[in-house]
Amino acid sequence: MPTRPSLALVLALVLAFVLALAAGPLPAQQPLTREAALAALKSADAVERGRGIVGLARVGGMADTPALVERLRDPNEDLRGLAEQALWIVWSRSGDPKVDKVFEQGVDEMGAGKLAESIATFTRVIELKPDFAEGWNKRATVYFVAGDFDNSLKDCTEVLKRNPVHFGALAGCGQIYAQTGEYEKALDYFKRALAVNPNLEGVEFNARLLERFLAERKKKGV
Repeated sequence: MPTRPSLALVLALVLAFVLALAAGPLPAQQPLTREAALAALKSADAVERGRGIVGLARVGGMADTPALVERLRDPNEDLRGLAEQALWIVWSRSGDPKVDKVFEQGVDEMGAGKLAESIATFTRVIELKPDFAEGWNKRATVYFVAGDFDNSLKDCTEVLKRNPVHFGALAGCGQIYAQTGEYEKALDYFKRALAVNPNLEGVEFNARLLERFLAERKKKGV
């Protein structure tokens, strides 16, 4: 359920990290094509893999999700974080400029705390593009913030039908079940989120707390 970073900000951060990894100044280079970016992700060189992440953040689509998910386990910690941000960017592309414009309106409304307006806007996104998983995820996020856990959970379920590795929706389900006292389900969803993205420190912390709590409860026979 977490919201995505802005494209401009993340690309700037990605490029900064890639430059930091390099031994010296990089020569001016043209943006990678999708095919070249996918190839770069498999490079033994961290800088080249970083360029691959940049490339997919710029031009990648849902079909590139598996390649970026692999980078969530990159040997380089910085690149693992950048792959996560790139996934949020890729997932936020509907493939339709008109839908993307409505989506951005909803994101702005959500950021301004206009919950009712953003729910209506994301509902419009869903009506226009029902297969666009991130439209459902954003509405799930707003419902969660508004305290409407039932509708948030329903929307998270719709997200996962369309994007089974959406670690945000998986973690969101965990948060909802934790809030409603269904701790075994919460732990299951936290573990599923970590199985996709092991870098979610907050989710890992919550999972450990739940494991201890459930173990103690079992010990006491509760």
